[in-house]
Parts: sequence; structure tokens; C-alpha cells
Amino acid sequence: MLETVAVVLVILWILGLVTSTTMGGLIHVLLVVAVVVVLLRVIQRQRA
Repeated sequence: MLETVAVVLVILWILGLVTSTTMGGLIHVLLVVAVVVVLLRVIQRQRA
């Protein structure tokens, strides 16, 4: 499920870059949060 959220955020981020909407800043923040969470899950999966 987390990967799905990350993919959706990437798509929204790309749309924000293309359309230059005012929501672009929020999408960038959400994308950074999603990337951090995915990296943490990958690191935790490798430890287990």
C-alpha cells in the first residue's frame, strides 16, 4: 500500500511541475515524506 501512495505522489508531483499550480509546494513536501518513509521501510526490511 505504501508503494501505491508513493507512486500516486510521484504522479501528482510531475503534474505539479508541468502545470505549475499553487499546490506544487505541498506536493513536493508530500513527495519528500513518501521517499523518506519508503527508505525507512527498505532499511527496516533489510535488518529483519
